[in-house]
Amino acid sequence: MKKLLAIVAAIIITTGAYAQIVAPVKWAYAAKKTSATEVTVFLKASIAGGWHIYSMNVKDGGPIKTSFTFAKSKDYTLVGKPSEPKPRTKFEKAFNMDVSYFENEVVFQQKIKLKSPKVTAIKGQLEYMTCNDMKCLPPDDVSFSIPLGK
Repeated sequence: MKKLLAIVAAIIITTGAYAQIVAPVKWAYAAKKTSATEVTVFLKASIAGGWHIYSMNVKDGGPIKTSFTFAKSKDYTLVGKPSEPKPRTKFEKAFNMDVSYFENEVVFQQKIKLKSPKVTAIKGQLEYMTCNDMKCLPPDDVSFSIPLGK
């Protein structure tokens, strides 16, 4: 009976270890006022070694591209589209196509025109997909609120 309990305990501990949430990407946010009526927001992904996230510019049929949805507001408007640095591109067998991605760290930017001095934060949601050489995690949605400061 003791052996059976030991085996059951080992299975529970092992299952718990495999069930841990893998979170290879951490997001951070900042804003910089560039004029009295304009601000640039920065969305930074810190990516664990061996993992990568995909560019905003991935062709259909590939992985989920990184995307940003900013909350609609009468107090501000987006100036253009979000920008990203130059990604790495390589052929990935899993998708049977060339894909563009980022490793280690990437900072996306969005310019915003302020229509009201009352704006204290820019809110929205981002979606991204993380993969390594062995597997891809399901796409993740993250809500954000970027304080504008004074």
